[in-house]
Amino acid sequence: MKEELFAEFPPTPTDVWESQIRADLKGADYCKKLIWKTIEGIDIKPFYRSENINDLKYPDSYPADFPYVRGAFLNNNWDIRQNIVADDFEEANKKALYLINNGVNSIGFDLKGKEKMDRDEFGHLVKHLDIESVSLNFIIGRRASIITEYLDHIIKSGRIKPGKIRASVDYDPLGELTVKGKFYKSEKEDFIIARSLLDFAQSNFPGLRVIPVNGIIFRNAGASIVEELGFSLAMGSEYLSKLSESGLVVDKIARHLQFNFGVGSNYFMEIAKLRAARLLWSKIVEAYGATGSETAKAYIHSETSKWNKTIYDPYTNILRATTESMSAIIGGTNSLIVNPHDYIYRKPAEFSERIARNIQHILMEESCFNKVADPSAGSYYIENLTDMVAEKAWSIFLAVEDMGGYIKSLEKGYVQSVIKNTVARRRDNISRGEEVLLGTNRFPNFNESVKKEIEMPIAFPRDIKKEETGKVKPLKTGRGAEQFEKLRFKVENNIRPAVFMLTYGDVASRRARAIFACNFFACGGYEVIDNLGFASVAEGIREAISSKARIVVVCSSDNEYAAIVPDIYKKLRNRALIVVAGLPDSIYKLREKGIEHFIHSRMNMLEELKKYHKLLNISD
Repeated sequence: MKEELFAEFPPTPTDVWESQIRADLKGADYCKKLIWKTIEGIDIKPFYRSENINDLKYPDSYPADFPYVRGAFLNNNWDIRQNIVADDFEEANKKALYLINNGVNSIGFDLKGKEKMDRDEFGHLVKHLDIESVSLNFIIGRRASIITEYLDHIIKSGRIKPGKIRASVDYDPLGELTVKGKFYKSEKEDFIIARSLLDFAQSNFPGLRVIPVNGIIFRNAGASIVEELGFSLAMGSEYLSKLSESGLVVDKIARHLQFNFGVGSNYFMEIAKLRAARLLWSKIVEAYGATGSETAKAYIHSETSKWNKTIYDPYTNILRATTESMSAIIGGTNSLIVNPHDYIYRKPAEFSERIARNIQHILMEESCFNKVADPSAGSYYIENLTDMVAEKAWSIFLAVEDMGGYIKSLEKGYVQSVIKNTVARRRDNISRGEEVLLGTNRFPNFNESVKKEIEMPIAFPRDIKKEETGKVKPLKTGRGAEQFEKLRFKVENNIRPAVFMLTYGDVASRRARAIFACNFFACGGYEVIDNLGFASVAEGIREAISSKARIVVVCSSDNEYAAIVPDIYKKLRNRALIVVAGLPDSIYKLREKGIEHFIHSRMNMLEELKKYHKLLNISD
């Protein structure tokens, strides 16, 4: 037992690793090749070692210990939640009972569409539900007070003890201001209502969370991870400030507050975000003078985000949701919603809802993710990433505080401006293929048509009219895939153009370029006709004419283009657009002969596809 394992292998110092890496790079730029520069402004090194965590303060802490980087509890249990649109209370109740019998232990009732609801209707909504074992969540916004009134009636009827209930309502005036540009009623009135809800919760329901911090708003608008976290902390701090000014004790405010985060596909950084959120929130609550460390624990609800979900090849959304779920759970979320893969374009059916639920069931029951608290602890990479995310988010939080708080920063347009700039960069990355949305801007399903599948209107981003807002410009939400989807919708509304691959010459070059060209044009919705290779240029030309394709893509090697492209162009230019796959050295000579169109990996895919739409007169 005292023998040191692997003693025959001496440790290798970092500088030796670095020296070997630079030698292997053979003069290539180390930073450009191996340093990952994220949209959050974080530079990630190619490897991390134990020495990289020596200066960090928290890796040696334990779960349930302040500042809760490693989780707020000694286990990693989380609530499996599913929301129900409660238009019909009887049907919503039946569905809730069905979901509970199928492994869900947190129900969200979406009541935004119900303008009126009496006590009897509420009773129908929650009848037969074991309220002591199920978390109830009510999405109702401005009318949240009515839910607390009805919950109080249930308590007084003796159906449940106050200390047993776990529930939430979403009275969120700051979220309303962010997405609508105005408060529910007014700032003063809204915070009076928030105060009354907190008073009620403190007196009657220790397990009732009445104020949400909806960071998912920022995420679904396209914000980066650190922006979502930084602005969420600023929003939470604003609630602490405004409500403590009204006479409430910070401990009591924080106890009834809940963070709602979106989860994207950046696997490790999402884990780090939740760890950093608990760290920073505990410090904020402590700075406000909280007397009990328990109240500094952030309650975190997570939901798979909408920004990276796609309409085309929607089953890839299942893959995205799976990694997102893993990130949220490993990061220590308290509850999680996995949205069905088709929810952005139709009302989810039982199949898609079941698949979404089963993602969590597999992670809990088969992968045992609930058995180990903070399984990422001690990872040199994740510990450093947590620290870097916390530092960047804290900088954003301080910038908002310097402006006078969250409301002031919204009024000045700071929040909107920061996120707008990030969205512009992300959309540019997506249009260039640098941020990959599988099935949309990379490796699309060539023969897919979704027109018949869409049941809900697909709203593309638009400028919000001034008369639609209050004194604050609302934050626009959207999805990264929208612009590519818009191009493909146009094609589906027209006769689908065919693109013919005229492949000739060097086998490796022609195949690589044909694959690239097929994927490129399929991302725009075009029909692609691939070929393994022609024995002669003349044969390729004959087949291209026979196909009646509107675009012919020449796929060969750089060395062969100068000889073959002019002849192909001469014989086909009156029948189709001639496109060359690649950027050959002969490009200038080819252009002199009238060849205008080239596709390659360095182009802006979206803008190029728009160009071909215009050339082919593909309209809305």
